[in-house]
Amino acid sequence: MKKPDIKKAAVLGGGMIGSSWATNFLWKGIPVHVYDISDEALKIARGRIVGNMKYLVGKGILTADKMNVALSLAKYTPNIEEAVKGVQFIQESVLEHYDVKQALLAEVDKHAATDTIFASSTSGLLISEIAKDSKHPERCIGAHPYNPPHLIPLVEINKGQKTAEETVERTYAFYKSIGKEPVVLQKEALGFIANRLAMGLYREAVDLVMRGVCSVEDVDKAVCFGPGLRYALMGPNLIYHLGGGPHGIQGLLKHVGPSIELWWGDMAVWKKWPPGWAETAQEGVNKEMANRAPEQGRTTEEIARWRDDGLIEILKFMKKL
Repeated sequence: MKKPDIKKAAVLGGGMIGSSWATNFLWKGIPVHVYDISDEALKIARGRIVGNMKYLVGKGILTADKMNVALSLAKYTPNIEEAVKGVQFIQESVLEHYDVKQALLAEVDKHAATDTIFASSTSGLLISEIAKDSKHPERCIGAHPYNPPHLIPLVEINKGQKTAEETVERTYAFYKSIGKEPVVLQKEALGFIANRLAMGLYREAVDLVMRGVCSVEDVDKAVCFGPGLRYALMGPNLIYHLGGGPHGIQGLLKHVGPSIELWWGDMAVWKKWPPGWAETAQEGVNKEMANRAPEQGRTTEEIARWRDDGLIEILKFMKKL
Protein backbone atom coordinates (compact mmCIF):
# COMPACT_ATOMS: atom_id res chain seq x y z
CA MET A 1 0.00 0.00 0.00
CA LYS A 2 1.30 3.37 -1.03
CA LYS A 3 2.11 5.67 1.92
CA PRO A 4 -0.03 8.82 2.07
CA ASP A 5 1.75 11.94 0.80
CA ILE A 6 -1.01 14.45 1.55
CA LYS A 7 0.22 17.36 3.66
CA LYS A 8 -2.50 19.92 2.91
CA ALA A 9 -6.02 19.67 1.50
CA ALA A 10 -8.69 21.90 0.02
CA VAL A 11 -12.42 21.50 0.51
CA LEU A 12 -14.41 23.09 -2.32
CA GLY A 13 -17.95 23.79 -1.17
CA GLY A 14 -18.64 24.57 2.48
CA GLY A 15 -22.14 23.12 2.76
CA MET A 16 -23.16 20.35 5.12
CA ILE A 17 -20.94 17.72 3.47
CA GLY A 18 -17.99 20.02 2.75
CA SER A 19 -17.87 21.47 6.25
CA SER A 20 -18.07 17.95 7.68
CA TRP A 21 -15.14 16.86 5.47
CA ALA A 22 -13.18 19.92 6.61
CA THR A 23 -13.93 19.00 10.22
CA ASN A 24 -12.59 15.51 9.59
CA PHE A 25 -9.37 16.69 7.96
CA LEU A 26 -8.69 19.36 10.59
CA TRP A 27 -9.44 16.95 13.42
CA LYS A 28 -6.79 14.61 12.00
CA GLY A 29 -4.20 17.40 11.73
CA ILE A 30 -4.49 18.14 8.00
CA PRO A 31 -4.38 21.89 7.16
CA VAL A 32 -7.40 22.79 5.02
CA HIS A 33 -8.29 25.57 2.60
CA VAL A 34 -12.09 25.93 2.68
CA TYR A 35 -13.56 27.48 -0.48
CA ASP A 36 -17.04 28.77 -1.19
CA ILE A 37 -18.47 31.40 -3.50
CA SER A 38 -19.09 34.17 -0.95
CA ASP A 39 -18.01 35.46 2.43
CA GLU A 40 -21.49 34.73 3.76
CA ALA A 41 -21.28 31.09 2.66
CA LEU A 42 -17.83 30.82 4.26
CA LYS A 43 -19.16 32.33 7.49
CA ILE A 44 -21.83 29.62 7.61
CA ALA A 45 -19.22 26.93 6.84
CA ARG A 46 -16.95 28.19 9.62
CA GLY A 47 -19.88 28.09 12.04
CA ARG A 48 -20.63 24.48 11.11
CA ILE A 49 -17.00 23.45 11.50
CA VAL A 50 -16.65 25.16 14.89
CA GLY A 51 -19.94 23.59 15.97
CA ASN A 52 -18.75 20.13 14.91
CA MET A 53 -15.50 20.59 16.82
CA LYS A 54 -17.25 21.80 19.97
CA TYR A 55 -19.51 18.76 19.80
CA LEU A 56 -16.44 16.48 19.68
CA VAL A 57 -15.02 18.29 22.72
CA GLY A 58 -18.32 17.85 24.54
CA LYS A 59 -18.24 14.11 23.83
CA GLY A 60 -14.69 13.78 25.12
CA ILE A 61 -13.25 12.98 21.69
CA LEU A 62 -11.10 16.14 21.58
CA THR A 63 -9.70 18.45 24.24
CA ALA A 64 -10.36 22.17 23.97
CA ASP A 65 -6.67 22.75 23.30
CA LYS A 66 -6.61 20.22 20.45
CA MET A 67 -9.76 21.78 19.04
CA ASN A 68 -8.13 25.20 18.97
CA VAL A 69 -5.05 23.78 17.25
CA ALA A 70 -7.26 22.04 14.67
CA LEU A 71 -9.29 25.18 13.98
CA SER A 72 -6.09 27.18 13.49
CA LEU A 73 -5.24 24.92 10.54
CA ALA A 74 -8.22 26.21 8.53
CA LYS A 75 -8.07 28.96 5.95
CA TYR A 76 -11.28 30.32 4.39
CA THR A 77 -11.31 31.89 0.94
CA PRO A 78 -13.74 32.75 -1.89
CA ASN A 79 -10.83 32.65 -4.35
CA ILE A 80 -10.43 29.31 -6.13
CA GLU A 81 -6.81 29.96 -7.10
CA GLU A 82 -5.90 30.65 -3.49
CA ALA A 83 -7.90 27.63 -2.33
CA VAL A 84 -6.03 25.06 -4.43
CA LYS A 85 -2.55 26.59 -4.18
CA GLY A 86 -0.05 24.32 -2.43
CA VAL A 87 -2.50 21.49 -1.69
CA GLN A 88 -2.07 17.84 -2.64
CA PHE A 89 -5.70 16.78 -2.22
CA ILE A 90 -8.96 18.46 -3.21
CA GLN A 91 -12.29 17.27 -1.80
CA GLU A 92 -15.04 18.68 -4.01
CA SER A 93 -18.48 18.96 -2.38
CA VAL A 94 -20.49 21.36 -4.54
CA LEU A 95 -23.98 20.91 -5.99
CA GLU A 96 -24.86 17.48 -7.38
CA HIS A 97 -25.02 18.53 -11.03
CA TYR A 98 -22.61 17.58 -13.80
CA ASP A 99 -22.37 21.11 -15.18
CA VAL A 100 -21.56 22.65 -11.78
CA LYS A 101 -18.87 20.09 -11.02
CA GLN A 102 -17.40 20.29 -14.53
CA ALA A 103 -17.17 24.08 -14.34
CA LEU A 104 -15.41 23.91 -10.98
CA LEU A 105 -12.99 21.26 -12.24
CA ALA A 106 -12.13 23.53 -15.19
CA GLU A 107 -11.06 26.19 -12.68
CA VAL A 108 -9.08 23.63 -10.71
CA ASP A 109 -7.27 22.61 -13.90
CA LYS A 110 -6.17 26.23 -14.35
CA HIS A 111 -4.68 26.68 -10.90
CA ALA A 112 -3.88 23.40 -9.12
CA ALA A 113 -0.67 21.41 -9.47
CA THR A 114 -1.09 18.67 -12.07
CA ASP A 115 -0.52 15.89 -9.52
CA THR A 116 -3.07 17.25 -7.03
CA ILE A 117 -5.88 14.72 -6.57
CA PHE A 118 -9.40 15.93 -7.37
CA ALA A 119 -11.83 13.81 -5.32
CA SER A 120 -15.54 14.40 -5.86
CA SER A 121 -17.98 13.75 -3.02
CA THR A 122 -20.69 12.98 -5.58
CA SER A 123 -23.34 10.65 -4.18
CA GLY A 124 -23.97 8.90 -7.47
CA LEU A 125 -22.70 10.72 -10.58
CA LEU A 126 -20.07 9.12 -12.81
CA ILE A 127 -16.55 10.49 -12.42
CA SER A 128 -15.88 9.80 -16.11
CA GLU A 129 -18.60 12.30 -16.99
CA ILE A 130 -17.47 14.84 -14.39
CA ALA A 131 -13.91 14.66 -15.74
CA LYS A 132 -14.70 14.27 -19.45
CA ASP A 133 -13.37 17.73 -20.37
CA SER A 134 -10.62 17.91 -17.75
CA LYS A 135 -7.03 18.50 -18.81
CA HIS A 136 -5.96 15.97 -16.17
CA PRO A 137 -8.62 13.25 -15.90
CA GLU A 138 -5.97 10.88 -14.54
CA ARG A 139 -6.03 12.71 -11.20
CA CYS A 140 -9.84 12.76 -10.91
CA ILE A 141 -11.62 10.26 -8.69
CA GLY A 142 -14.95 9.81 -6.97
CA ALA A 143 -14.91 9.69 -3.17
CA HIS A 144 -18.43 9.41 -1.80
CA PRO A 145 -18.80 9.76 1.98
CA TYR A 146 -21.78 8.96 4.16
CA ASN A 147 -23.35 11.80 6.13
CA PRO A 148 -21.92 13.06 8.42
CA PRO A 149 -18.46 12.40 6.91
CA HIS A 150 -16.53 13.41 10.04
CA LEU A 151 -18.24 10.59 11.98
CA ILE A 152 -19.14 7.83 9.52
CA PRO A 153 -15.97 6.07 8.27
CA LEU A 154 -17.17 4.81 4.87
CA VAL A 155 -15.75 6.35 1.68
CA GLU A 156 -16.66 4.80 -1.69
CA ILE A 157 -13.76 5.30 -4.11
CA ASN A 158 -14.79 5.07 -7.74
CA LYS A 159 -12.56 5.33 -10.79
CA GLY A 160 -13.27 7.05 -14.05
CA GLN A 161 -12.25 5.65 -17.40
CA LYS A 162 -9.02 7.68 -17.31
CA THR A 163 -8.28 7.68 -13.57
CA ALA A 164 -4.69 6.60 -12.94
CA GLU A 165 -4.12 3.65 -10.64
CA GLU A 166 -1.63 5.79 -8.73
CA THR A 167 -4.48 8.20 -7.95
CA VAL A 168 -6.53 5.32 -6.54
CA GLU A 169 -3.63 4.15 -4.38
CA ARG A 170 -2.81 7.64 -3.07
CA THR A 171 -6.47 8.36 -2.31
CA TYR A 172 -6.97 5.04 -0.54
CA ALA A 173 -3.83 5.51 1.54
CA PHE A 174 -4.82 9.05 2.51
CA TYR A 175 -8.27 8.07 3.72
CA LYS A 176 -6.90 5.09 5.65
CA SER A 177 -4.35 7.38 7.32
CA ILE A 178 -7.16 9.53 8.79
CA GLY A 179 -9.23 6.60 10.03
CA LYS A 180 -11.68 6.15 7.16
CA GLU A 181 -12.85 2.79 5.77
CA PRO A 182 -12.52 3.16 1.98
CA VAL A 183 -13.94 0.64 -0.47
CA VAL A 184 -12.92 0.66 -4.15
CA LEU A 185 -15.40 0.01 -6.96
CA GLN A 186 -13.82 -2.12 -9.67
CA LYS A 187 -16.03 -0.53 -12.33
CA GLU A 188 -18.29 2.53 -12.52
CA ALA A 189 -21.89 2.21 -11.35
CA LEU A 190 -24.47 4.95 -10.84
CA GLY A 191 -25.15 5.30 -7.11
CA PHE A 192 -22.06 3.25 -6.22
CA ILE A 193 -22.46 0.48 -3.58
CA ALA A 194 -24.06 1.79 -0.40
CA ASN A 195 -26.67 4.04 -1.99
CA ARG A 196 -27.75 1.34 -4.43
CA LEU A 197 -28.22 -1.05 -1.52
CA ALA A 198 -30.04 1.61 0.48
CA MET A 199 -32.35 2.50 -2.43
CA GLY A 200 -33.13 -1.17 -3.02
CA LEU A 201 -34.37 -1.40 0.56
CA TYR A 202 -36.12 1.97 0.33
CA ARG A 203 -38.06 1.02 -2.81
CA GLU A 204 -39.54 -1.92 -0.94
CA ALA A 205 -40.25 0.34 2.06
CA VAL A 206 -42.13 2.78 -0.17
CA ASP A 207 -44.05 -0.03 -1.84
CA LEU A 208 -45.15 -1.54 1.48
CA VAL A 209 -46.55 1.79 2.63
CA MET A 210 -48.27 2.59 -0.68
CA ARG A 211 -49.85 -0.88 -0.74
CA GLY A 212 -51.24 -0.30 2.75
CA VAL A 213 -49.18 -3.03 4.40
CA CYS A 214 -47.72 -0.73 7.07
CA SER A 215 -47.13 2.90 8.03
CA VAL A 216 -44.07 5.08 7.44
CA GLU A 217 -43.27 4.90 11.15
CA ASP A 218 -43.55 1.09 11.22
CA VAL A 219 -41.15 0.80 8.29
CA ASP A 220 -38.59 2.81 10.24
CA LYS A 221 -39.16 0.76 13.41
CA ALA A 222 -38.84 -2.51 11.48
CA VAL A 223 -35.49 -1.48 10.00
CA CYS A 224 -34.11 0.20 13.13
CA PHE A 225 -34.99 -2.50 15.66
CA GLY A 226 -34.44 -5.44 13.32
CA PRO A 227 -31.79 -5.65 10.59
CA GLY A 228 -30.48 -2.14 11.33
CA LEU A 229 -29.04 -3.25 14.67
CA ARG A 230 -27.11 -6.02 12.94
CA TYR A 231 -26.08 -3.79 10.03
CA ALA A 232 -24.31 -1.50 12.50
CA LEU A 233 -21.95 -4.39 13.26
CA MET A 234 -21.65 -6.40 10.05
CA GLY A 235 -22.82 -6.58 6.46
CA PRO A 236 -25.53 -8.82 4.98
CA ASN A 237 -23.24 -11.63 3.83
CA LEU A 238 -21.71 -12.11 7.26
CA ILE A 239 -25.14 -11.77 8.89
CA TYR A 240 -26.52 -14.57 6.74
CA HIS A 241 -23.42 -16.65 7.34
CA LEU A 242 -24.05 -16.49 11.09
CA GLY A 243 -27.71 -17.27 10.46
CA GLY A 244 -26.67 -20.54 8.89
CA GLY A 245 -24.95 -21.73 12.06
CA PRO A 246 -22.48 -24.55 11.39
CA HIS A 247 -23.61 -24.71 7.76
CA GLY A 248 -22.75 -21.07 7.06
CA ILE A 249 -24.28 -18.86 4.39
CA GLN A 250 -24.31 -21.69 1.87
CA GLY A 251 -26.45 -23.80 4.16
CA LEU A 252 -28.80 -20.91 4.93
CA LEU A 253 -29.37 -20.07 1.28
CA LYS A 254 -30.04 -23.70 0.38
CA HIS A 255 -32.53 -23.95 3.26
CA VAL A 256 -34.53 -20.73 2.81
CA GLY A 257 -33.60 -19.90 -0.80
CA PRO A 258 -36.82 -21.25 -2.35
CA SER A 259 -38.94 -19.24 0.12
CA ILE A 260 -36.99 -16.07 -0.62
CA GLU A 261 -37.67 -16.56 -4.33
CA LEU A 262 -41.40 -16.49 -3.50
CA TRP A 263 -40.90 -13.14 -1.68
CA TRP A 264 -38.98 -11.72 -4.65
CA GLY A 265 -41.91 -12.59 -6.89
CA ASP A 266 -44.11 -10.32 -4.75
CA MET A 267 -41.64 -7.44 -4.31
CA ALA A 268 -41.51 -4.05 -6.04
CA VAL A 269 -39.85 -3.70 -9.44
CA TRP A 270 -41.07 -0.22 -10.47
CA LYS A 271 -38.56 2.33 -11.74
CA LYS A 272 -40.45 5.59 -11.08
CA TRP A 273 -41.59 7.04 -7.76
CA PRO A 274 -45.28 6.27 -7.07
CA PRO A 275 -47.49 9.37 -7.47
CA GLY A 276 -48.05 11.12 -4.16
CA TRP A 277 -45.19 9.40 -2.33
CA ALA A 278 -43.35 12.61 -1.37
CA GLU A 279 -46.47 13.95 0.37
CA THR A 280 -47.21 10.58 2.01
CA ALA A 281 -43.62 10.30 3.22
CA GLN A 282 -43.60 13.79 4.72
CA GLU A 283 -46.91 13.26 6.51
CA GLY A 284 -45.67 9.94 7.87
CA VAL A 285 -42.35 11.37 9.05
CA ASN A 286 -44.11 14.27 10.76
CA LYS A 287 -46.27 11.81 12.72
CA GLU A 288 -43.24 9.67 13.54
CA MET A 289 -41.30 12.67 14.87
CA ALA A 290 -44.23 13.73 17.05
CA ASN A 291 -44.42 10.22 18.54
CA ARG A 292 -40.76 10.09 19.58
CA ALA A 293 -39.74 10.17 23.22
CA PRO A 294 -38.70 13.74 24.15
CA GLU A 295 -35.18 12.63 25.14
CA GLN A 296 -34.70 11.23 21.62
CA GLY A 297 -35.62 14.54 19.98
CA ARG A 298 -38.71 15.67 18.12
CA THR A 299 -37.28 18.36 15.84
CA THR A 300 -34.90 17.80 12.93
CA GLU A 301 -32.04 19.43 14.86
CA GLU A 302 -32.73 17.44 18.05
CA ILE A 303 -32.92 14.15 16.18
CA ALA A 304 -29.69 14.87 14.28
CA ARG A 305 -27.88 15.45 17.59
CA TRP A 306 -29.40 12.27 19.07
CA ARG A 307 -28.22 10.40 15.96
CA ASP A 308 -24.69 11.73 16.36
CA ASP A 309 -24.66 10.73 20.04
CA GLY A 310 -25.58 7.20 19.02
CA LEU A 311 -22.98 7.12 16.25
CA ILE A 312 -20.30 8.09 18.77
CA GLU A 313 -21.18 5.13 20.98
CA ILE A 314 -21.24 2.69 18.05
CA LEU A 315 -17.91 4.01 16.73
CA LYS A 316 -16.36 3.60 20.17
CA PHE A 317 -17.57 -0.01 20.29
CA MET A 318 -16.14 -0.58 16.80
CA LYS A 319 -12.79 0.92 17.94
CA LYS A 320 -13.11 3.68 15.32
CA LEU A 321 -12.77 6.47 17.88
